[in-house]
Amino acid sequence: MDVLEGVAAAIWPRSMARATPYLMLAPAILLVGLLVLGLLQMADSSLRTLDTNTFLLSENYSLANYRRAVTEPLFAVVAWRSLLAAVIVTAVTLIFAFPYAYLMVRTRSSALRKILLIALFLPFFIGQVVRAYGWLIILGNQGMVNEALGLVGIPPMRLIYNYPAVLFGLVQYMLPFAVLMLAPALTAIPEELEAAAGSLGANWVRSFRHVVLPLCRPGFIGAGVVVMTLSLTDFAVPAILGGGSQDFIANAIYDQFFRTSDQGLGATLALMLVALGSIVVGLVFSLFGAGTLAVSRKRK
Repeated sequence: MDVLEGVAAAIWPRSMARATPYLMLAPAILLVGLLVLGLLQMADSSLRTLDTNTFLLSENYSLANYRRAVTEPLFAVVAWRSLLAAVIVTAVTLIFAFPYAYLMVRTRSSALRKILLIALFLPFFIGQVVRAYGWLIILGNQGMVNEALGLVGIPPMRLIYNYPAVLFGLVQYMLPFAVLMLAPALTAIPEELEAAAGSLGANWVRSFRHVVLPLCRPGFIGAGVVVMTLSLTDFAVPAILGGGSQDFIANAIYDQFFRTSDQGLGATLALMLVALGSIVVGLVFSLFGAGTLAVSRKRK
């Protein structure tokens, strides 16, 4: 240990100890700087229109791409569809995630807790695209669900390539994220508070409503923001389970970049998506606070 401490002191003298925190922040600053540079490049591209003769961006700046993104009905429909899906998926995911997180935190059975943890983390080992294609096998016209319905005489139902299928796939994908955000908030609530409420005459429902839910508010905010932003910017689930008829903003951006080669319009839509997500998050923070995403400060 003395040798290692001597080598460390020779490489990094104590006089430079004050610079250590800043150097530890260097990778994060570098990543943020690269992100800012990318956004600046996209902002520059968004002000250039596509020359259909050469399929290159023009040298002249204009707001034509923004005007087109705002006035064309297709982009308005895609934007509203994405925003509505983000709201619905967030609400449904929180409704299903809270009981799961509560049972995982409060259960006395270690075996049940392990099963719930394994079931929670297992989806992270399977890619989103693989999971979406899995639902095609289950919900397709010749899928397992329709085959089971056929055994009881029910004709095949269209369970994919529609808006509810996209919402279902997003809820299934976002559920583990919401549980992971809610679990720490529930862990921070002492069980003695629920017992105290019961000793004061409150039944389980009233104790749950007036003690657990208010104290879990930071977890709801954090989980809601994470689920909403991920749903708003999702690409794979709308593309696969929507079948090209239920595209989100991310799918429209992909089409502009890689199908029509209109980088200017694609950059415009991307920046508008960033702005929309920032506005939604800003509204949530201003109305409800930052929840578990806030940076706590120690009081002096």
